[in-house]
Amino acid sequence: MERKSLVIFMITALILVPVVSGEYTVSSLVLTVYEDGYVKVEYELLPADYASQIEVSLLGEHYENLFVEDENGNPLNFRLDNGSLLIYSEDAQVVRVSYYTPDLTSKEGIVWTLKVSSESPFTVVLPENSIVVDLSDIPLEIAGDSITMPSGNQSVSYTIQYTGTSERNSSNYLLIALLVGAATVGSIVAYLIKGRGSGRVERPKLTREEFERRLEGLELNDEEKRALLYIFDKGGRASQAEVREAIGLPKTTAWRMFKRLERKGLVKVIKGRKENWVELRF
Repeated sequence: MERKSLVIFMITALILVPVVSGEYTVSSLVLTVYEDGYVKVEYELLPADYASQIEVSLLGEHYENLFVEDENGNPLNFRLDNGSLLIYSEDAQVVRVSYYTPDLTSKEGIVWTLKVSSESPFTVVLPENSIVVDLSDIPLEIAGDSITMPSGNQSVSYTIQYTGTSERNSSNYLLIALLVGAATVGSIVAYLIKGRGSGRVERPKLTREEFERRLEGLELNDEEKRALLYIFDKGGRASQAEVREAIGLPKTTAWRMFKRLERKGLVKVIKGRKENWVELRF
């Protein structure tokens, strides 16, 4: 009888314990390339609910100055084995991983090439005075020395030229436009013209009713519309925590929402020392 009760207790315990899948979402992946070919890799990961540990396959084979921390900058325990990073995320809402590696770039003559295989889109920050000479695919976004590439096997080839900033940027933009094909030249040129100059571009003042009409023309869910309206009512800028509390979203859900809105070009997330801010971009 005692054995039977013990078996029933063990089965019940197994059913009640949540299964840790180890899944996560890549919120952002940024590769900062240096003149000597070294690359700083920075992941921002959102663990799935109830995941106490996650496993990440790192880019490259050699890893220097590896740091793993939560959204508050607190270090997290981890184990690295043959490029597989096991992170004990515990209660972290966001996991940040950063390290340096020399394995992602190669050089032939004066041309450097960055090669990356990623399951998520990623942003490449090229060295100052870089000129892009080849792209494996049409970029998702171009902003100065920053290029956001789609997921998959991608490469970015560039040279480093020490000339004036304005001359370098003009050459860079022209080469990118020629490489990505005539079908996308119009949209890229329009994007670049919009981004030229220093400082923010002043937008005409909108009434709340006009702003609401603009939102109706976008593919947004109710939470996204409420968040954008709240930021508008706050003068176009508010803290993430403030917006999240106002519309009643959990931290992880809010993080994903802000990232979606940022990818759509509707907001810009500004990282502060104590909290992040969200600013309207349209």
